[in-house]
Amino acid sequence: MEKSSLEEQVQEHFNDVVSRLKSKEFFQSDWDKASFAIFFIFIGMILLLFILVLIRCCCCCCCDDNKVHTYPVPNTRAISILN
Repeated sequence: MEKSSLEEQVQEHFNDVVSRLKSKEFFQSDWDKASFAIFFIFIGMILLLFILVLIRCCCCCCCDDNKVHTYPVPNTRAISILN
């Protein structure tokens, strides 16, 4: 019973997808369009951050191997004032 029910659900879903492809109407409402756009903006931002991390790790680490990132210590000698 369960297997035939699953097969029927898959067949109905497949027929729904095929009918949408034939009618060229992929979205049923404006909310579908908005959620689609937000989803791909989110995925795009994640990919952009991943690419920036790869650029930082691969390109910058190779070039900076000889350099030591130290900052000069300011001159902190105590100066006494004589009156």
